[in-house]
Amino acid sequence: MESNQENAIAFFDVDGTLLSSTIVHCYLWIRTSTMSSIQKFFWMIGFIPKVVYYLILDRFNRSRFNQVFYRNYRNMDALQIQSSANDMFNEYLIKKVFPDAKTQIDEHKELNHQIVLVTGSLDFITEPIAAYFSADHVLSAKLEVQGSRYTGELTTSPVIGNEKAKIMAEYAKQEGVSLDDCYAYSDSLSDLAMLECVGIPVVVNPNKALRKKASETGWEIHEWMDES
Repeated sequence: MESNQENAIAFFDVDGTLLSSTIVHCYLWIRTSTMSSIQKFFWMIGFIPKVVYYLILDRFNRSRFNQVFYRNYRNMDALQIQSSANDMFNEYLIKKVFPDAKTQIDEHKELNHQIVLVTGSLDFITEPIAAYFSADHVLSAKLEVQGSRYTGELTTSPVIGNEKAKIMAEYAKQEGVSLDDCYAYSDSLSDLAMLECVGIPVVVNPNKALRKKASETGWEIHEWMDES
């Protein structure tokens, strides 16, 4: 790490950066965790045709993909889903955490850097992850609740692309920290704005395109593996 600024912030993407999972994996776990094997089999048969559509949509417009995909949570009980998300972390996601991510965060904490998670994933999924890493703050997507149930609609813009850089800048300003003194960690080219807005960008497990960008700009590259 290049900076010892005590008031620096280390911003971390979550899916693919801190752990090897996606918003789709998380939804599938929550949706099917209480099903029998037979129920899960037939439910998956019905869900698979949607996957093709989601893959195409994600390829062309990730922000729109998030908006559309999160409508799968429509009419689901909010408290029940939040409880399921905690179970999911303890039974599934904790096995997907990159040990090197924990080590990296601990190094930042030793330097008194703030740890902030910035993710398009939903808040109830991210909260147990943030607790595990002892993060100081989370900037994540949130679903609207009416009564006791989710409507399936986001309360803000999807936390994707330029939106990540925007809310990072707002948070840093609120904390009185220059983004030039901050770090950003991500695995995705879709987070280019997030990486470019800080003084110290770090790419994690990059694909070919992001690796090329990192090599051209001299960004640090980390290779992290889970233990599953």
